[in-house]
Amino acid sequence: MIPPRPASRAGRFAFWRYVRAFRRDILSANPERLYSAKMAEFRLPFLHTFLTNEPALWRRVLTEEPADFPKSPRMAAGLEPLLGQGVFLSNGALWQRQRRIIDPAFEGGRLRGTFPAMLAAGEASVARLAGLATRGPVDIDAEMSHATADVIFRTLFSVPIEDAVAGGVYAAFRDYQRTQPLLNLAAFLPLPRWVPRFHRRATLRAARRIRALIRQLVEARRISIAQGRAPDDLATKIMTMADPVDGRRFDDDEMIDQVAVFFLAGHETSASVLSWALYLLALDPVLQETLATEAAEVLGGAPDFGAVSRLKLARDVFREALRLYPPVPMMVREARCPVTFRNRQVGAGSQVVISPWHLGRHRAIWDAPDAFCPARWQGAEGRAAARDGFIPFSAGPRVCPGAGFAMIEGPLLLALIARAFRITRAPGPEPVPVAQLTVRARDGIRVRLDPRNP
Repeated sequence: MIPPRPASRAGRFAFWRYVRAFRRDILSANPERLYSAKMAEFRLPFLHTFLTNEPALWRRVLTEEPADFPKSPRMAAGLEPLLGQGVFLSNGALWQRQRRIIDPAFEGGRLRGTFPAMLAAGEASVARLAGLATRGPVDIDAEMSHATADVIFRTLFSVPIEDAVAGGVYAAFRDYQRTQPLLNLAAFLPLPRWVPRFHRRATLRAARRIRALIRQLVEARRISIAQGRAPDDLATKIMTMADPVDGRRFDDDEMIDQVAVFFLAGHETSASVLSWALYLLALDPVLQETLATEAAEVLGGAPDFGAVSRLKLARDVFREALRLYPPVPMMVREARCPVTFRNRQVGAGSQVVISPWHLGRHRAIWDAPDAFCPARWQGAEGRAAARDGFIPFSAGPRVCPGAGFAMIEGPLLLALIARAFRITRAPGPEPVPVAQLTVRARDGIRVRLDPRNP
């Protein structure tokens, strides 16, 4: 079964037409040949870019010589109003310090403690969907954003999304998404950091609103920590963790940056994959029934953390959705010094792109790369391909600290929903993937949800 993917660009664009197309959607602005190329070189005014699909090249950039390829400041320009100097954008010593404080909170053993909050959020999502399903087709894209935001607030601050401040952050973030393209114009121009970044007023207003609401949560938690009554959740773990090198903890401004990152990376990305995974299940009723049976067996009674490891099909479906629709379609690094890729000179300051979108569908890596086939994850060929072409969470030192979190949350919510509902496509056109902040459907994803036990 071949699910939808965007059409590729046909022919060449003039520079400013390319910029406009790129800002609307990275995926359709690029040529079809990137799905089979080992490397591609793009020369635009002010911008020399190399896209690296060859496994040896992306490993060199991400895992072998990461200090020589820091995150590109061009990409940071569009997200700085919201994320500040958070771990998603920072480089060098600042990034190293942030990871030393953040990483322990997301270690495998500590993630066990987040399971009850994830389960509660998932059950709340099922109850919410049951109410909506009686009214007709549901925009599952919007509902998964609501569900994963609930997971973040429950695991980070021990409050459900119904909390007034949490709900305010969620609403403001939806406003931010509607106004902010993935790339700011500064991504295309060699501007010093002090030059204004052409942000829309609505974007800046939404970012200020989000950060003000997060400040309320952080300041309240700081007080409860001092009083010895803070819950043992992720926020408490991170705010009380001292850097083992310099002994300092995050101050409130630093914590606000990190919470904004967690919300973007932990809510928006998971929502994207879950939406596509549910749509893929709607296209394959037989597979959906098998997954529902698995979910009923594993999640019956009072499931504990160990249940997640037994959701094997749910995990494979989630991974296949990650392969086909990686939420962050491209990662951009900057060459710090001159290097050579495949006998081509890469000058200092050149942009180096690693594309999980193209790697996940690369014709030299995957068998039937555009097909939805969760069974590939159980075969030797699929596992070998994954080593070369599956990096939705990046790789190397900058691998997403929340990768383990996502691989618990995603299969769990997918299984809970599949156990509760039969999912079918709603009438209308196929959803079209576009790269906004993440890979979402241009006009949402509408499905019908029929309760299995009405």
